[in-house]
Parts: sequence; C-alpha cells; structure tokens
Amino acid sequence: MVGPPPLQGLKVLEFAGLAPGPFAGLLLADAGAKVLRIDRHARGDSSAAPTPDTLTRHKSSVVVDLKSADGVRLVSELAKTADVIIDPFRPGVLEKLGLGPDVLCAANPRLIYGRMTGFRRDGRYATMAGHDINYLAVSGVLSLLGRSGEKPHAPVNILADFAGGGATLFQGILLAVISREKTGRGQVVEANMVDGANYLATFPRHLLKTPTGDRPRGENVLDGGCPYYDTYETKDGKYMAVGALEPQFYAALVRGLGLQREHWVARRYDRETWSEMRRKFEASFKSKTRLEWERIFDGTDACCTPILEYSELEADADRGGDQRPAVTLRETPCLAVEQNVTDTVTLGQGPGVTGRGYTGNTLAPGEGGEEALSSWFGLTRGKDFDVENGSYLLKKSKSKL
Repeated sequence: MVGPPPLQGLKVLEFAGLAPGPFAGLLLADAGAKVLRIDRHARGDSSAAPTPDTLTRHKSSVVVDLKSADGVRLVSELAKTADVIIDPFRPGVLEKLGLGPDVLCAANPRLIYGRMTGFRRDGRYATMAGHDINYLAVSGVLSLLGRSGEKPHAPVNILADFAGGGATLFQGILLAVISREKTGRGQVVEANMVDGANYLATFPRHLLKTPTGDRPRGENVLDGGCPYYDTYETKDGKYMAVGALEPQFYAALVRGLGLQREHWVARRYDRETWSEMRRKFEASFKSKTRLEWERIFDGTDACCTPILEYSELEADADRGGDQRPAVTLRETPCLAVEQNVTDTVTLGQGPGVTGRGYTGNTLAPGEGGEEALSSWFGLTRGKDFDVENGSYLLKKSKSKL
C-alpha cells in the first residue's frame, strides 16, 4: 500500500529569490511539503516585479509588501506555525525587516530557518555580490574545469547555484527536520555555495595528490586528458561520450571502433600511446554517424553512449525524455514531475522563450495564495487578512494564529 509523500504536512515559507532558493523549495514541494512562495509587491514599478520563476511545481504564492508593517506582520504570523523558512537574501536583509531568525525562532521554537548565501557569511567576500562563476572560483572548483592549455571554464550554473546551493540547503533542512524529531526544537540552517561546491569536490581534491589527478587541468584521466574518457565528434556533427576505464570495457570499446589490432589494451595506461590513440579514436568516430555508433555500442559494456540534447529527449520518450524525481521511495513516493507543458518564460530583459516539458509551469504572483492561507494556516479573507492592490496583509484585528 502506497502512503503519502514523505514530507506531507510540512509547511514551508519560501521568500522569492533567484534560482538556488526556489530549487530548495522545489525539492521540498516535490517531496510533498506545502510550499508558499512570498512574492514581492511591485508597487507599480515593473523593475520591482518578481523574477519569473520556473521552479514552482506544487507551490502556491502570496504577494506581500515587505516595506509595509502589515505585510511584515503577516509573514511574522505565518512563521509562528510554519515548519521551514527559506531565506535566499544577502546577509542582514530579513533582519532589517524584523524577520530574522532571532525574532522568528523565538516566536516559534520549532521553526527551521534555512538561509543561503553565495559566499561564506564569515569570509573575506561576505559583503560582496556574486554569481555561480564567482562561488566556483573562490571555492577552488573552477580551477579544475577546462581543457589543457585553455582558461578555466565554468559550466552552466549547475555546480554552485543548484548542487552546492539549493540541493545542499535542502539536505540541511532535512537534517534539521530529523534533529527536531529528537529534540523538539528547530534551528538555523546555514548553507553557502562556496562550501557547498567545495564539498562536492571532495573526491577531485583528493585526486590532486594521486597519479590520477596530479597533473595540470585537462591532462588527467577524468578531466579530458585521457583518450578513453572523453568525447568525440561523429560524421554528422554530433557527439559520443567514452568512459571505458576498466580493461574489459576498454577492450569492448576498441573492438567496436575496429581498432583491436592496435594492441593497446595492455598499454592503455602508457601515456606515450595516448596521442596516437586519440587521433585514431577521432578518425574512427568521424567515419560514422552518431546513430550508426549507437547501433554498434548499445547493449555493450564499452561505456560509449550518445551525447543527447534536451530537444531530443523532449521529442523521444524512448530515450528517457520524461523527468523523474531524483530518488524513488517505493512506499512513500514523491509527487509527479509534470511534463509536456508549454509555457512562455521571460528571463531578465530578453524575449520570451517557449519551451516544452523541461520549461515547467510558471507560478503567477498570488496564485493559490488565498487557498493556502485558508487550508494551511486557517486564515479567512476579510477576517484575518485582506488583499489590497494585489498585496496580502494582516488585518489589525487579532488573527487565528
């Protein structure tokens, strides 16, 4: 018998922010938590409008004017019975509003106050602005990324923003939930993207002291220096990925490439052979299309797979185009990940971009907010709160909380 999602009943207040905070909220929402996003009131200024957010599955929203005393009072009251708060702002922002952990945790000792910064709160960069590339840079991780002889190259903002930031904060919140079961008390959970990214690089940092990773960036086994752990262009301009590290996997690779006569299997660790090996790998992969190579390597242990683009995944369910929760709990599964949704999303000042499947639903500011306040917090519009000019505020009279 399948039970409810693992975090059902957990009430989360997520202050709208850039991607890492909403991603932590998304992970909680996918696991069944009730996540209420607190969007900022625009005050008629389009530049102050909430940043369009596609990480909104299973969430609701209220618009709150945090420059208004009544708006701040509303958040304070909601926090009295909330389980988790997600603070994505730079240090001191919510404290100046009277919504810092000292105030809210005193009013609700069970509250888990999750806050995330880019740089460390106590480091030399604590007061500075930054983005994913900056956090990777000072964590040391960026020094590991890129080809030999080229400048360090930051990937799309997965490593610091999402893995080191949002996912790490999510982990910290879950640890605090477990701790609360033992102690009955919540606590402040602090995450930063520098330490998060650095922690993810624990294994590569260890490799720096071993023959596997002690050479300059891009010249090691796992960073593009090794010909049988690399990517190769095919005849049609697409690419294949090769990761044939073990001898039996390497043997299957060279057989598939038609290069078994080169007698490299026993000498694959000999770097003197790598330049010639790479040249022949490149020539071989260039001789066939990606589809032809797929037909050769599918079902084998050659560790040779196509590099698929998201447009291909979205168009072909057989390739695994559906996105699924990161883990499967058999008895208390997470909520479904919606697919095949078409939305137009505007990011920054650029044009709207229409996507399918991986774009996700956008959540309009205030969408589902009244229902959430009623069903999650027991508040009634007109009695406990009002909506004025699109902004939610607590009435002067005493609330139900």
